Amino acid sequence: MNISVSELIVRYLERLGIDHIFGMPGAHVLPIYDRLHDSQVKSVLVKHEQGAAFMAGGYARVSHRPPPCIATAGPGATNLITGIANAYAERLPVLAITGETSTYIFGKGGLQESSGEGGAIDQGALFASITRYHKLIERTDYLGQVLNQATQALLGREPGPVLLSIPYNVQKEMVDDSVLEQIHFPRKAAIRHTASVAELAGLIQDARTPVIVAGHGSILAGARDVVAAFSERFNIPVTTSLKAKGVVAEGTPLSLGCLGVTSNGDAYRYLVEHADLLIFLGAGFNERTSYLWDPKLLAHKRIAQVDRDPAQLGRVFQPDLAMCGDIRAVMEDVFALLDADGMEPKALDPLDDHRAAMTPPADDAAATQHEAFHLIQRFFSGLAQRFPHNALVFDDNIVFAQSYFNVSDRNHYFPNSGISSLGHAIPAAIGARCFAKDSPTFAILGDGGFQMCCMEMMTAVNYRIPLNVVVINNGTLSLIRKNQFQLYGERYIDCDFANPDFSLLAQAFGVQHYRVEAGADLDRLFAEADLTGAINLIEILLDKHAFPRYLSAR
Repeated sequence: MNISVSELIVRYLERLGIDHIFGMPGAHVLPIYDRLHDSQVKSVLVKHEQGAAFMAGGYARVSHRPPPCIATAGPGATNLITGIANAYAERLPVLAITGETSTYIFGKGGLQESSGEGGAIDQGALFASITRYHKLIERTDYLGQVLNQATQALLGREPGPVLLSIPYNVQKEMVDDSVLEQIHFPRKAAIRHTASVAELAGLIQDARTPVIVAGHGSILAGARDVVAAFSERFNIPVTTSLKAKGVVAEGTPLSLGCLGVTSNGDAYRYLVEHADLLIFLGAGFNERTSYLWDPKLLAHKRIAQVDRDPAQLGRVFQPDLAMCGDIRAVMEDVFALLDADGMEPKALDPLDDHRAAMTPPADDAAATQHEAFHLIQRFFSGLAQRFPHNALVFDDNIVFAQSYFNVSDRNHYFPNSGISSLGHAIPAAIGARCFAKDSPTFAILGDGGFQMCCMEMMTAVNYRIPLNVVVINNGTLSLIRKNQFQLYGERYIDCDFANPDFSLLAQAFGVQHYRVEAGADLDRLFAEADLTGAINLIEILLDKHAFPRYLSAR
């Protein structure tokens, strides 16, 4: 049966199991929007195309499905770039659909043309380095192959974003719907172990004080329960990267918390002073996690690395044992082997001694800093207690949550890693809540980042998507002010600004507002606010002169 290309694209989305599409219509994508009118795919109108890409990314992080975003040619497409770049860095399967001027006016200077012809901007070139696959579809005779290629890139073992740019006249052409039969959904083949499980088990048996360093790959592999059970059975402490907070419940006896330059340093000290074997499970050991690749973390230790991506093995350090394999399967096999051999749990004396040696800050500056952050610390403590499971937390700030937010093994913490763009948390949280409809959802960000994406709160209002937006209000770009204080002799420039009245802004949005200036305000927030089914704007006041003491990279 002959159908239009625009209808075929919508049917393709349905075949992918997609139920939401995020975007903003323009003349060059209206044929696709017209077919969405009668589709089961629900379109979400955003306030800015960057928000559409971030929403799709947030949806992907929770659902592990390939959500689409859609924008018109020219500025609509270019506005997607930051969000698609973030998806590329995060390996998220986001499908970007953009319009284009009709092919018969390529090179003639059509309005918003981005074909790359006749001096027009080249949209495909702009996206080339931030997508797994990109295609300007100028004809229909290879449409089936294009959609199949897109599917392989979206759903393959190493997924990532895809761009399909479709000229206006091509969207209106007719094709046979059998084109859809050319699409093959890739099977995720099991990754074979490239080193012996017995070798890894032997390293663990020989170690006195092994430590598991769990990364985001542990979460992607669905290995949280296996890692936690392994840790508990054999008394092996676990520290995590920022993206892997909650692989084991933080605050429990064998959790060392988060490893990273903005953390409280507890895990760092234990690794440097006590560990003799580090077992990296899907952890990339990037700048944050490694304290700018501090050699003391790895010195005088055996190192085992397990990752599904062979490119990660040995990328930034030389492991004694490297295994390319599925983390869950590897750990299940190692667990079974050590359990069958009757390996005794490791002694907890070093961990007990380490905890006994921990003392509160002694110097005045540290004590003052601790007091300045008291409200934020209490907020994260209350959040962990009020929502011990099923909460989604999208965090653009990260420096406070890394130390103060104990993520349970049943909660989901999504730091703004990737390319660390400001303006990410609110749209990403909206996208996530579109999938996880019953999960309490929080977007945490600074007041600078808030002003880059605050209008997307109206997207939540328009579609009645419950959301808690938590703004740290200190009237400054904290990272910039911190760096100018530490590295540039307090020569402050372009870091301070005036904020709107958040209570009036919330009133204009038609949402609830809570201002947190003291502990009693937090008590009222957690006692009275509907943090599950309403849209709330929560501001927590912070002195602009208070910031974490870690030193940024020079």
